[in-house]
Amino acid sequence: MRNDIHAPTAGESPTGVLAYLPIGLFGSVMGLTGLSVAWSLAHERFGASRAIGELIGAVAILSFVLVGGGYALKIATAPQAVRTEFTHPIAGNLFGTFFISLLLLPILLAPLDLGFARAVWAVGAIGMTGFGWLVVDRWMRQRQQAAHATPAWIIPVVGMLDLPLAMHALGLQSLHGVMVFGLAVGLFFTVPLFTMIFSRLAFEEPLPDSLQPSLMILLAPFAVGTSAYIATTGHVDLFAESLFALTLFLLAVLLGRLRHLVACCPFRVSWWAVSFPLAAAAIAALRIANADPGHATDAIAIALLALATIVVAGLLVNSVIGVARGELRALSG
Repeated sequence: MRNDIHAPTAGESPTGVLAYLPIGLFGSVMGLTGLSVAWSLAHERFGASRAIGELIGAVAILSFVLVGGGYALKIATAPQAVRTEFTHPIAGNLFGTFFISLLLLPILLAPLDLGFARAVWAVGAIGMTGFGWLVVDRWMRQRQQAAHATPAWIIPVVGMLDLPLAMHALGLQSLHGVMVFGLAVGLFFTVPLFTMIFSRLAFEEPLPDSLQPSLMILLAPFAVGTSAYIATTGHVDLFAESLFALTLFLLAVLLGRLRHLVACCPFRVSWWAVSFPLAAAAIAALRIANADPGHATDAIAIALLALATIVVAGLLVNSVIGVARGELRALSG
């Protein structure tokens, strides 16, 4: 089996409406939602226009509706393609992007309809926990190949770390045990998974070009972990600052690795893998800046917010142009 996230459908010409649509496209919803939250925090810290975050949030919700509708068509017309994608040792982990979207979108939905937002979060929390259990069980039950230990394996872990993020906005602080549960499981599994993936990157063949953007996923557990820890404990302490320091170090490494991506590789929807980790890093920086105001923390927060905004805007423009030209199949390959 090829070491490719899109191996389930590539080269097999599956029949069915949108059978080629990858589940990982929900990463666009994650990135847009994260950027919306980041701009909301920038409104609190720097007085940025609230309308920016609201506009990005509206695009995130629309993106979820479009991607969700497209994937529902795939499920209805090409169920075998969905089953193949789900059982794939790499692509199967990307089903977590759907549940993560359900955990993040309630932050945007809460001001509109608190009851509906809570229901969406509950579905996401139950689904993410069940999916995380299923993936860990699969890892322990079946022998895994070292070549399959790619950054996509991090996604179920990041999903558990997302459990606490919307709970304050939803007024669910009384469910503190759920927050601790998500934080504990997410951080615990980050350590061995990051070690295995780093070992694979260091000692095995390099990732193919199609998977290079997924390297940015390695940033997510530390960036999201920073926000999850602050949300769970209610304050910024040495551990939160340490997680954020790791975020900055890894970001510097990964930006160096991916700086030539645009020049060497054609755009694919898999590039959306970089969006949420960058947005999560900006959110973490803004939370740190809010707790510890200063020239350095403010400068870092502004720089990361600008970087995430530019990257997400570029991804969105390229995606819209590609869809308008009828190139979605090619971009999904």
